[in-house]
Amino acid sequence: MRGVFAVISGLLFGLGLLISGMANPAKVLGFLDLAGAWDPSLALVMVGAIAVAFVPMQWVQRRGTTLRGEQAQLPSNRQVDRRLVIGSLLFGAGWGVAGFCPGPALVAASALIPQALVFVAAMLLGMWLFGQFDRRVSL
Repeated sequence: MRGVFAVISGLLFGLGLLISGMANPAKVLGFLDLAGAWDPSLALVMVGAIAVAFVPMQWVQRRGTTLRGEQAQLPSNRQVDRRLVIGSLLFGAGWGVAGFCPGPALVAASALIPQALVFVAAMLLGMWLFGQFDRRVSL
């Protein structure tokens, strides 16, 4: 059953990204171009997604379990620390250069878009390198 929910959730997420145009790096770069021809549509997508997810999230927080009855795993650490700041800066740099973040990149890679394939390969390499680094050095 867990796999069915994962497939349905992934399909909804991917369809949402494609329909809203967020798998298109030009759309994302237009959002990040605050000093130029700013495109606010990404902000509208974010607000719409938060509005749709708000009620179910409140329900899960009150119950402490998911719809399937599993223990909800909600973040408890709200601390802004060095690790969060460094990760945010690196994420923003990659996002601003490529116009992809992980979700849209995976959706675009599934359509075999060459830039997305390169981005996903580099993202996986970066994740692997961080795993190697994190075992040796604590940020």
